[in-house]
Amino acid sequence: MTKRLTEVAKKAGVSEATVSRVLNGRDGVSEATRTAVLTALDVLGYERPTKLRGERARLVGLVLPELQNPIFPALAEVVTGTLAQRGYTPALCARTIGGVSEMDYVEMLLDHQVSGVIFAGGSYALADARHDHYRRLTDRGLPVVLVNAGVDELGFPRVSTDDAVAVEQAYGHLRSLGHERIGMVLGPEGHVPSRRKLDAMIRAAGWDEGDAECVERSSFSMEGARVAATKLVERGVTGIICASDVLALGTIRAARRLGRSVPADVSVVGFDDSAFMTCTDPPLTTVRQPIETMGQAAVDLLVTQIEGAGVLHDELLFEPELVVRGSTAPVPGR
Repeated sequence: MTKRLTEVAKKAGVSEATVSRVLNGRDGVSEATRTAVLTALDVLGYERPTKLRGERARLVGLVLPELQNPIFPALAEVVTGTLAQRGYTPALCARTIGGVSEMDYVEMLLDHQVSGVIFAGGSYALADARHDHYRRLTDRGLPVVLVNAGVDELGFPRVSTDDAVAVEQAYGHLRSLGHERIGMVLGPEGHVPSRRKLDAMIRAAGWDEGDAECVERSSFSMEGARVAATKLVERGVTGIICASDVLALGTIRAARRLGRSVPADVSVVGFDDSAFMTCTDPPLTTVRQPIETMGQAAVDLLVTQIEGAGVLHDELLFEPELVVRGSTAPVPGR
């Protein structure tokens, strides 16, 4: 007990006597100090006294689909750091194959009396997925923010990269290099950000129904991208826009297995600009998501809700940036 008092007092920047008063529910402690002590208790992993467990713990859940794609650890770093600066304790929940589902994580976070939840890359972005667990959060009145496009009917505040601008930048770059047969490797049919990218491509390229052969769908994995991109290359596509950097790396592998060179025969553009894309062979041309700005904005939106200052239901769109590296080049023969 003495060790716990000392550690919590040091973490919260108060005396051990103050920690004792908070833990025993005594008067004479300001609300700010009380909150600081309870937050320190949570951060250090100590259980709250039974009488204090029913209160919101200033915990905020960050639910991610995976950690293998470097873009998600990058977002987690921004969000958790910003939450800590605002006095909240982040609870990172990353799904794994065969592990805890997003629905189960929601139940766990509710059990821990979280103050709010930030989702990135969840089933909210899949039109044909189950969304019951999100409605549970709505019913509880719990603050929620989604990172990147989700289905409209959920009604949560969203912080998104402008998919239309991303496609315009990638398409304009490939066209400037002389590519006319340009294809896309996108996420699943019901994936809302991929739908937006396809709609933008239809507008930019003036596609009609006959151009459907220039689009292939994939899971967000290099293996899935290899299958999808192989079909595009075999159809004579010379420039390929991908819905993620992982899909782009799978596309490069597909081209090479067909005996094509990247970028001499096939140019590839990714999306994210996740870590190590400068170290790939060749370094990847990609559209950079402004992850730091978006992560900070997501936290700001969530804290605004938690503090009862109102909810902005409009979607905040952030402009991406084309980063040209070595995976794109003029069309063969130009």
